[in-house]
Amino acid sequence: MKKQENISIKAKLLGSIIPVVVVIVLALVLISYQASAGIIEKYSQNLLESSVSNQSSKIEAWLNENLASFQMAKTTIEEIHPDDAQLKTILDGYYGYNDNYPDGLYVADSNGNMITATGSSKKDTNPTQSTWYKEGLTRVNMAVGSAYKDATGANVISASGILDDGTDNIRVISADMTLDRIAIIVNSFIDMDDAEAFLVDKNTGTILANRESSLISQKLGASGQSEYYSKVAEKVADKSYDFTTIDGNMTVFKEVDGTDWLLVSYIPKDVVLADLINLRTIMIIVGIISVIILCILVERMTHVVVKPVKQMTNAITQMASGDFTVAIAAKGRDEIAQMGYSIQAFLESMKQMIAQIGKVSDRLNEQAGSSKSVSVEMNMAADIQSKSMMELNDTVDQLSVSVNEIAQNATQLAGVAAETKQDGDSVDSKMRQTVEVSKKGRQDMEQVGNALTSIEESIRNLENAVNKVGAASKEIVNIIKFIGDIADETNLLSLNASIEAARAGEAGRGFAVVASEIGTLANNSAESVANITELITEINRLVENAVSQAGSSVDEIADSAMLIHTAVDTFNTIYNNINDTNSLMANVVEKIGQVDEVATNVAAICEEQAASSDEIMATSESMLGQAKNISKNSGQVEVSAEELAASAQQLYSEIQQFKI
Repeated sequence: MKKQENISIKAKLLGSIIPVVVVIVLALVLISYQASAGIIEKYSQNLLESSVSNQSSKIEAWLNENLASFQMAKTTIEEIHPDDAQLKTILDGYYGYNDNYPDGLYVADSNGNMITATGSSKKDTNPTQSTWYKEGLTRVNMAVGSAYKDATGANVISASGILDDGTDNIRVISADMTLDRIAIIVNSFIDMDDAEAFLVDKNTGTILANRESSLISQKLGASGQSEYYSKVAEKVADKSYDFTTIDGNMTVFKEVDGTDWLLVSYIPKDVVLADLINLRTIMIIVGIISVIILCILVERMTHVVVKPVKQMTNAITQMASGDFTVAIAAKGRDEIAQMGYSIQAFLESMKQMIAQIGKVSDRLNEQAGSSKSVSVEMNMAADIQSKSMMELNDTVDQLSVSVNEIAQNATQLAGVAAETKQDGDSVDSKMRQTVEVSKKGRQDMEQVGNALTSIEESIRNLENAVNKVGAASKEIVNIIKFIGDIADETNLLSLNASIEAARAGEAGRGFAVVASEIGTLANNSAESVANITELITEINRLVENAVSQAGSSVDEIADSAMLIHTAVDTFNTIYNNINDTNSLMANVVEKIGQVDEVATNVAAICEEQAASSDEIMATSESMLGQAKNISKNSGQVEVSAEELAASAQQLYSEIQQFKI
């Protein structure tokens, strides 16, 4: 096997510390650069915003100054209501008055007429279609409108408004202002070197002022312009006016109050960070020099620290080869010196320990021989004990099988007794229910007998009553017959009276009428008697049938009553037999319960005996296992004694290798 080359602690420390130092220095340089760049960018942003705010304020002041003059002229004209000649005189007064609007003021009406100052170059063939006129119609006060090119091609903006001078026509007063002054403000009043600015109409996208005059009046982002202008046009279209970096240029947007103008100021980021790049180079050089100095210092410090460690390493290497005669000269009170003192103490302890181990190895060799003879005797005794335990184990096993069989039979007997007891309890419950049902049936039969007796008496009473009705009907028939006789005699008397009235002639006519009525009454009475007789005859027939049926019912009820009394006697006999059977079943259930208890006790005792047999069996098996383990361990002790003797001899040989 090829021996690996050792790497010194010094090399490891230098290999670990120097890369860390280099990384830390580079990280500090990078962090410092990034922090400085952020600070410079923030400062530049603030400076740009301050510059563009200042420019915006100057533009607003310039516009307000001119608008104030225009508004004053407009107010003056509206107060005096001049005619056209007077109006022209007023306009002449403003011609050449200010360089910002050299042509002065001019007025146009809805008929297309235009009034300008004498000498003014303002010409417009159709003023009602011009931009300034249309914008002026939308406001009362003077205000700045959109930029456009006038007839001469100059870039101008108009301030216009409706003029109320008392005429019937709608008039607009306006003044053209050149963008030169605005261009001067945009291009000159910048607080940062190398920064630029331009003014754009945010509604139309037209460039109003720019350092490059060729771009003025062009559409922002038009073809031929740089990529930066195209990206600014996108921001303007999105109305995103926050600070941002566009195409490498730090850009600030500022809206000019009172107008639709947007002032854009920008500076290349490389210009802002140019000094910082030089600073970064200087910091990198300083960092490299610092790394070199730190590496030299680390190497020297490592050498001083590692030197005593190297001495101790050599001493430990010699100890590893078995030479404990070395010595370590430790100096100082630091951790490395303490480690040297500890190694020296370890050397002294090892010398004493090796001497003691040599003595112990001799004693171990002697004790190993004694242990071997004892282990042989233990092995023989363990074999004899193992055979005896095996015989005991077989005997206990047979006993356990017998006890388990008895326990199983006793358990089955207890189960059968318990089931029989449950069946007996169920039969006892059913017998008790049967006794109650029989008792209730006997009572019901007695009630039925009593009820039939009452019915028999009621039918006999009904029979007597019907017989009485039959007798009464016979008497009524006699009376009706008597009434019929009376009616026949009355009819005969009526006939005789009619004959006598006929004989009496005219004097007996009234009596004849009475006799006729009496005859009619007698006939009706005879008919009624005949009808009543028929009804009474029918009633007598029905009464005789009722008496006959009542007699039959009395006989049948008497027979039923006799049968029911016989059934009551039978129920009494059944009830008494069931009571006796119930008593016998109670005794049977009680005896079965006693058998159940005895069987349960026998089963429990058998189970305890079986458990005891199992415990004896387990104990026997455990003892058998222990006997086998003892025999096995005795053999192992014998082998170990032999190994111990060999180890003691080997230990003695190894101890002889050390130099103390």
